[in-house]
Amino acid sequence: MDEVVQTLKKIEQNYKLFQQQQFSFIRALEHTREEAHDSVRPVSSIVQVQCYKDHHCYNATDRRILNMFISICNDLRNLCQKLGTVHPGDSVSNGLVEKCKVLLNDSNDLTAIRATYPHGVVNYLSWEEARNRYGGVVSLIPIVIDTMREWITYMTSHLLPNERECKRCKYEDPRLKNKAPWVPPGKNTY
Repeated sequence: MDEVVQTLKKIEQNYKLFQQQQFSFIRALEHTREEAHDSVRPVSSIVQVQCYKDHHCYNATDRRILNMFISICNDLRNLCQKLGTVHPGDSVSNGLVEKCKVLLNDSNDLTAIRATYPHGVVNYLSWEEARNRYGGVVSLIPIVIDTMREWITYMTSHLLPNERECKRCKYEDPRLKNKAPWVPPGKNTY
């Protein structure tokens, strides 16, 4: 479980760097869409971003930021595979893992998803960009990271053993039943 948490922290650090360059990411998508003569259709999948990078990207800066997006998605996909193997879980945890897998599927349609508060990634886009072109692809990573955090929180609080549980439950230690009788203060019997 600690390995999953550390991996997610590393991905979050990479995402913070990516998030600082969101305008570069949007410009790279604009440039590659123009080269592909695909200005009408919204960016709707990871495969579409990969295709733009592989076949229509001629600028090193654009290629770097598109690679960063694809790399983060691949890291999240690998972590998602690891989540299912860490602990078998129950229906709630398995549902969270399945949600991540569906979102990170290469051909999944991202046009309908939008990150909500506290993520402002969609707020930085113009209204038309957010609504029609890039809202889904920009929202993908924060939604998946939030879902993975939710999985970690759920697993640590519900399914994984916890040392504090014995203090909260009604279990009585059998050793405490044989304690010495109460002796008033100041009257030692030795």
